[in-house]
Amino acid sequence: MKDARKFYVGGAWVNPIDGTDHHVINPSTEEPFATISLGGQADTDAAVAAAKAAFPSWAETSKETRLGYLKKILEIYMARAAEMGQAQSEEMGAPIDLGEGLQTIIGQVHIEAFIKTLEAFEFERPLSADAPNDRILYEPIGVCGLITPWNWPMNQVTLKVIAAMASGCTMVLKPSEESPMSALLFAEYVHEAGVPAGVFNLVNGDGAGVGSQLTAHRDVDMISFTGSTRAGKLITKSAADTIKRVTLELGGKGANIIFEDADDDAVARGATHCFDNSGQSCNAPTRMLVHRSRYDAAVEQARATAEAQKVNLASVRGAHIGPLVNEVQFNKVQDMIATGIKDGARLVAGGEGRPDGLNCGYFVRPTVFADCTNDMTIMREEIFGPVLSMMPFDTEDEAIAIANDTPYGLTNYVQTRDPARANRVARKLRSGMVEMNGNFRSAAEGCPFGGYKQSGNGREGGQWGIEEFLEVKEIGGWMPGA
Repeated sequence: MKDARKFYVGGAWVNPIDGTDHHVINPSTEEPFATISLGGQADTDAAVAAAKAAFPSWAETSKETRLGYLKKILEIYMARAAEMGQAQSEEMGAPIDLGEGLQTIIGQVHIEAFIKTLEAFEFERPLSADAPNDRILYEPIGVCGLITPWNWPMNQVTLKVIAAMASGCTMVLKPSEESPMSALLFAEYVHEAGVPAGVFNLVNGDGAGVGSQLTAHRDVDMISFTGSTRAGKLITKSAADTIKRVTLELGGKGANIIFEDADDDAVARGATHCFDNSGQSCNAPTRMLVHRSRYDAAVEQARATAEAQKVNLASVRGAHIGPLVNEVQFNKVQDMIATGIKDGARLVAGGEGRPDGLNCGYFVRPTVFADCTNDMTIMREEIFGPVLSMMPFDTEDEAIAIANDTPYGLTNYVQTRDPARANRVARKLRSGMVEMNGNFRSAAEGCPFGGYKQSGNGREGGQWGIEEFLEVKEIGGWMPGA
């Protein structure tokens, strides 16, 4: 059993002041493999105080200085990538090839993108050529509380920590208590890079404890949260008392619209994407809308894809999906599958229970429902498991209406070989991101990530991600040359 109880506060590894032991469970085996501490109010206060004390000097560092630290973090991250892959695989059930692959590489990609963005970012700009005495300054907002989820640990840690650091903010990171080991490893990288004490702090805890304490803390100027829409609403209400900035990246219920002229691989590609990471991605294309002329064939293709999808232990190498993160999530997905059957959707693949040969671990059978209607629970609520729901449509306008008929608006998908229709439909979809014909967004270019409606507010990644952590100051009567 690994002992990982310490927090990283003020540039040092410290014992909890008011901690409670918490076991980290390997979801493939249902057995604990590490013990962390869930912090209390005194731990949160100490971390916020360290960040507050470090803010004045860090905010005044030059862009070149901050770039130097980011480049050093990147160097260490790449050198220790295998450790990070193993940590993510063990803590949240990503198959080891995925853990060492995209789950880790995506963090490297984000750090590289933020370095490139920061190099070109202008923190002082003239308002316009016609207003030479009006100056716009972008200044760090202050102390930031960063709350990250368990499903893509390094994706979210790097999107928040590196953006905040690049902007000149100081921070307290609270990673998910379900996947804390990768964040603790990342804290080692920050320490090894020599980032000044107090700029980055880490306190483990749960949402009701450290998460709520950060959200309500009077010395925290901003909360950046990724997680469920339910939690996002509570955070927004809690933060209102101190009028702090809140950015939210929440749930999704992405529609994948497959027109009659879509390429032959569109259905299999969409189903596979839905099952990736065991379906635990907020941007997963979980609603497949298929033109009626292709619907019957699409259902068969989705069934075949689900039945061909292998499921195995996270420690096993190969092309398969692993378990869900914990028992709570496993039970939720099982309940949603049962609800789909009860509501009259046609089960064509998968279903309740574990896959054959897997008698323990939080494994779910890749599942496909056909003949859904958009008022069914499995079409309305985020399942966060390898469950695909399908329904037919007849016209372009109908497909758009169904896709938009959701409280969410994170990512939608369009499959058609007609360029005019592809662009037209993309414009009409009410979501922060649209991916077309398997052309996935390029994180390397610093694309903005975020959604409309109850999928959140604000954007992460690239210049948009840095700007979220900045205040805008306008100065009239700027003195040139001073």
